[in-house]
Formats: sequence, structure tokens, C-alpha cells
Amino acid sequence: MRAVIQRVSEARVTVDGVVVGEIGIGMLLLVGVASGDAISDVDVLVTKAAGLRIFADDRMKMNRSIVDVGGNILVVSQFTLLADARRGRRPSFTSAAPPTDAEPLVEALCEGFRKQGIGVEKGVFGARMEVALVNEGPVTIILETDEGQIV
Repeated sequence: MRAVIQRVSEARVTVDGVVVGEIGIGMLLLVGVASGDAISDVDVLVTKAAGLRIFADDRMKMNRSIVDVGGNILVVSQFTLLADARRGRRPSFTSAAPPTDAEPLVEALCEGFRKQGIGVEKGVFGARMEVALVNEGPVTIILETDEGQIV
């Protein structure tokens, strides 16, 4: 799994002109599921993302997690994170998991965050979405798992 985490003061996802997910302070999590990813990758990603200390404390140091600040997460599935653009000019997406495998893992990711006490909003799997955000900081972190480990 590959995730791009952006610390946001607000974010929303719109499908066909309708807002389907919206948060205030928290994280926008763009998630790409690779072929071969499993629930162990989900568990590791949930634990790591929920514990990332990317929010400011009283001294303006990045020392607090999303749980500490009571923030929410907006999860948007994005298979294009698995693009391979090494050859030619048209990216290949062959390393992305098929939707039948990817969607349950994205749902498990959302459920994992909820079990951590984090409010979760999400996009619509497979839909053409418009994502709007205010990246606070800016802070952007990329996490990747391989066989249940952060790499």
C-alpha cells in the first residue's frame, strides 16, 4: 500500500457536484492498493498514520498525533499512486490491485481508523472525484508498506 498523508485544516471530496466527504482539522489520506497487499498492510498503515506526530503542540513543535488533536481523516482511494512512469510517457498501472481486491482493503483501512477513535470520511471508490484541501504547513508524508512493514 502506498499512502500520501497531508495535514489539513480542511478537505472535501465531491462526486458529480455533491460533497460526499468533508473534514476540518485532520489528515487527507490518498491511498493506493498494490497487487498482493493484505490486511497486515492495512493494520501497519493504520497504526503508523494514527500515531504520526505531525500536529503542533503548545510550542508549535510537531509533537501531537491526530488522536491527540481530535482530528478526522478523509480517505480517498487513488490507484494512480501506483503508477510506473519509468518507460515511455504513458504510466503503467499494472502493479495496482484490481478493484475487487482493493476496495475491501480501503474499507478495512477506514474501519481500522474508526477503531482507533478517529472520525473517518471517505470518497467513493472508483468514482471520478474532485478533491479540495488546505494543506496546513504544508505537511505531506508518504508511507509505503511491503509485506506488512513500513518501508
